[in-house]
Amino acid sequence: MTSASDAIEPGLAAFEDSLDYVTVTVGGQLLGLPIARVQDVFIATRITPVPLAPSEIVGLINLRGRVVTAICMRRRMGHADAAPGGADKSELTAVGIDQGGEAFALIVDTVGEVMRLSRTTFELVPIHLDRAWAALAKGVHRLDDRLLVVIDVDAVLNIELPVAA
Repeated sequence: MTSASDAIEPGLAAFEDSLDYVTVTVGGQLLGLPIARVQDVFIATRITPVPLAPSEIVGLINLRGRVVTAICMRRRMGHADAAPGGADKSELTAVGIDQGGEAFALIVDTVGEVMRLSRTTFELVPIHLDRAWAALAKGVHRLDDRLLVVIDVDAVLNIELPVAA
C-alpha cells in the first residue's frame, strides 16, 4: 500500500533535477536568467540618463515609486545598440532584478518563455565562447536548435564605476 507522500515524491525528484529560466534574447542570442533572480518583466518608458555613468548604465527608472538602475544588456555583452529604425526606443523591454536591496532593470531585446531544463543538460562555459560573454555566463544548455547561454546575474551587475576625482 502506498501513502500519499510516496505518490508525490517522483514529481518532487523531477522538480529538483530541473533548472528554470526566464528566456530573453540579446542580439539574436538566447539567454537564460535563473527564474529565482527575476522579480518582474515590464516595459520601461521613461529613463532618466545618469551623467558620467558607464555606457552600460542607460539611466534610472521610476518603477512604482522605486528608483531602478537600467542596464543595457546589448552594451554589457559587447553588442552594438539596436539598428536605427528598429524597435521604438521610447519603450524598452526590461527584466527586473533585485540584488542587495537595490533594484535593477536589464534592458533586453525580447522576453521569451519560462523554460524548465534538466540539470543533466547543463554544461560549463565552452572555451570558444567570446571572452566578454564567458565572463557573464555560468554555463550553457544545448537545445535542439540553438544554444541557451545561462547568465550569471551577479557578474552582469558587477559594473566598474568611475572613481570620483
